[in-house]
Amino acid sequence: MEQRLINKQIVLGVTGGIAAYKSADLARRLREAGAVVRVVMTENAKQFITPLTMQAVSGNPVHDDLFDLTAEAAMGHIELGRWADVILIAPASANCMARLLQGEANDLLTTLCLVANAPIALAPAMNQSMWKNTSTQDNVQALLAKGIHIFGPAEGSQACGDVGLGRMMEPVELVQQVAALFQTGCLSGKKVVITAGPTHEAIDPVRFITNASSGKMGHAIAAAAVEAGAQVILVCGPVNIATPAHAVKIHVTTSQEMFDAVMSHMSECDIFVSVAAVGDYRCKTIATQKIAKTAATMTLELERNPDIAASVAALAKRPFIVGFAAETENVVANAKKKLLSKKLDMIIANEVRTGMGGDENAVTVLWGDQQVDFPKMTKQKLARKLIEVIKGANNAT
Repeated sequence: MEQRLINKQIVLGVTGGIAAYKSADLARRLREAGAVVRVVMTENAKQFITPLTMQAVSGNPVHDDLFDLTAEAAMGHIELGRWADVILIAPASANCMARLLQGEANDLLTTLCLVANAPIALAPAMNQSMWKNTSTQDNVQALLAKGIHIFGPAEGSQACGDVGLGRMMEPVELVQQVAALFQTGCLSGKKVVITAGPTHEAIDPVRFITNASSGKMGHAIAAAAVEAGAQVILVCGPVNIATPAHAVKIHVTTSQEMFDAVMSHMSECDIFVSVAAVGDYRCKTIATQKIAKTAATMTLELERNPDIAASVAALAKRPFIVGFAAETENVVANAKKKLLSKKLDMIIANEVRTGMGGDENAVTVLWGDQQVDFPKMTKQKLARKLIEVIKGANNAT
C-alpha cells in the first residue's frame, strides 16, 4: 500500500502535545515510503520536539513562521499550500482542531490549511477526557462534515497515567491511512492503456530522429490511474523512468512498434490516453551502415508514421480516447482542430515550453463544449486531476 506515496508531496503539521515525539518517526516512515515531506511546526510544538530534529528526519528545512521574510517574498505559505498533495497534522491537538473549524489563520499551519487545495487529515492526540468532551466531539463531527479526514485516535495508556481513547495513532498506521487517501477507486474495473515518452526513428545504425519528451507526464498519469483502481498498461518509448507500481510496461522504440503494441490491447481497453510524443515521420530508407560524414549536406526522405490516436478512434469498437497536443502557438485553437479531425473524445493541450521535459505542467482540457484550465503544478498532482476529469467525462458519454 505504501508504494502509493512515491513522489507524493506531504506537509506534516506538528502541534503542541507529548505525542509530538512520534512525529519524527512519522516523517522518517513517510520518506521511506517514497514521500517528499515538509514539516510545519507551531510554537507549542517546539516545546516538545526541536525543529532541528524534524529537519533532520524530513530532509527539508522546517517551516514555523508565518512572517518569514525570505519565504514571504514569494508568498511562502501560499506556495507551500499549492505544493502539498496532502496536509497531515500529527499530532492534532484539541486547540488546533477547534481553530481549524473556525477558519482561523493566526499561525502558519492554520493559514496553510485555508489556502491549500489538498486533502487535510488530522491525527488527534489528547487526554482521554478532552477527547470525550462534548465540545471536542462536536468539533470532530463538524470537521468530518467539511471533508477533513480524522485518523484515530487510538486507545491505550497515556502520558498522564489515564487509559482510554486519545493516543495518536502509531506512525506505521498513519502512513497506511495517508496512502489510502490516494486510492480513489474511481476507475476500478477499468482497463487503461497509456502511451508515454518519445519514439526513435532510425536513420542508420547509430543515428535516429526523436524529440524532447521525457515520459514524465505519461508515467504520472499511469500512476494516478493505478491509484484510481485501473488495470494499467503503459506503452513507453525510450526513457529511463521507473515503472509505476502495479502497472504493466511495454517497452518500444519506434512509432510503428508503439502502434502495434497499442492496437494489440484495444479489444478490451476502456480508456486510451495517448500521451507519448510519437514521431510523425520516419526515414523511408534506413541505411544498413553508418552514414559517413563526407558531404556538406545530407537529405533524408521521410514518410508518415501511422497516427495512433486517430487509428484507435477509427475502430468499430473503440475506447474513450484522450489525446495530448503539445503546441508552440495557438494552443487551444490547434488542439480543438485535432480533437475534431482525429475524432477524439478529449484532448489535453499544453504549450511545449511549459511542460516538455520538466517536472511541472499547465494544461487546458477540451471535450465536447467543455473546457477546463489547470495552472502550473507538478505532473503527479496534475495527473490525479486529469484522471478525475477523464472519469467524469467518460461517465457522461
